[in-house]
Amino acid sequence: MRDITEQQLKRLIEAAIFVSEKPLSQENIKQTLLADYKVTKIRIITAIESLQCDYQNRGIQLIKVASGYRFQAVSELSEDLAALFKERAPRYSRALLETLSLIAYKQPITRGEIEQIRGVAVSSSIMKTLSERDWIKIVGHKEVPGKPAIYITTNEFLDYFSLSVLSDLPQLRPLTSNEKLTT
Repeated sequence: MRDITEQQLKRLIEAAIFVSEKPLSQENIKQTLLADYKVTKIRIITAIESLQCDYQNRGIQLIKVASGYRFQAVSELSEDLAALFKERAPRYSRALLETLSLIAYKQPITRGEIEQIRGVAVSSSIMKTLSERDWIKIVGHKEVPGKPAIYITTNEFLDYFSLSVLSDLPQLRPLTSNEKLTT
């Protein structure tokens, strides 16, 4: 096991998070990047917190999402930065977003339960799109006739929306009598 200074540790973690395609968790950093070094979990946390402070008033920030830590542009700059990307973010239908919201807020949930709440059938293409994006997954089947699949959201869903845990979702407000879900 090799020694590493606090400054070297911080630089190594910063570089690893920067070049990684996916968020890096503390455990992943410890088991892979720092496997040959004498480093405690507290030293890793301290280095990450120090990096977060370093990036506090910059154009990018180090944030924690469900899968770990990643760098991302601050949200106030998103409109200006959009000009750099030829490809626009995909636009999702209201039906897809309603379905995703129901899974996120009511999970675990079956397709039939989603349809009952929405009052309309959920198209297979919506479920396919959500599955292909790895935003939802099947975690089992309900013990009722037909054994429908039970859906939950994934860490990729949380990561995409920059959430660490489901409790970070906005609080729901009750629907008024004039409002209802539509397709």
